[in-house]
Amino acid sequence: MAKRGKKYAAARAKVDRTKKFTLDEALALLPEVCYAKFDESVDLAVNLGVNPAHADQMVRGTVVLPHGIGKSVRVLVFAKGEKEKEAREAGADYVGAEDMVEKIQAGWLDFEKAVATPDMMGLVGRLGRVLGPRGLMPNPKTNTVTTDVGTAVRELKAGRVEYRVEKAGIVHVPVGRKSFSPERLRENIEVVLDSLLKAKPASAKGAYISTMALSTTMGVGVKLDTAQFRP
Repeated sequence: MAKRGKKYAAARAKVDRTKKFTLDEALALLPEVCYAKFDESVDLAVNLGVNPAHADQMVRGTVVLPHGIGKSVRVLVFAKGEKEKEAREAGADYVGAEDMVEKIQAGWLDFEKAVATPDMMGLVGRLGRVLGPRGLMPNPKTNTVTTDVGTAVRELKAGRVEYRVEKAGIVHVPVGRKSFSPERLRENIEVVLDSLLKAKPASAKGAYISTMALSTTMGVGVKLDTAQFRP
């Protein structure tokens, strides 16, 4: 395990590791345990009572954060004809078909989100080994394979985030930036949790939300009391 620095140790000393905080308490504490000089991302980690190895317990989805994630998202759209025009008018940063596939195959990856119309997936499928491991592959389950490319682009630009439970049963979701007010962070977090609760698999047994923590990119995690988020 990597050795932590003095700043991290000083920040950690401010957090009672035996306590689980309410969301308001955690949001008030978060600025005190941040020490990086840049505007860090604020991330929510939720440990779910599911087994992702079972297909019927896979939890994934998308949610539009009311206040976005605090940074510009570069969106690539694979489309032709009228859908290409629709994507450009919606604000897509890059739009194309064969030309974009060739650029990516040559090593270009200067985007954070990718959208494709269904008829483009035969072409985009060639990029599975490149885009898949990076979480950039368009997928119908996350509304990034769609005929409504205009809405998809606008939502991604406005702050739509995707989440997917990992092998250990944990979901990590960005919910804003360190510079956000507690009110904006709270509203973003509540929308994410509402989406997670609605995505609960019917086959999941026992406590669905097991543990939760809030942290910044380099800051100390603050444990949350899960009782306040039960359905």
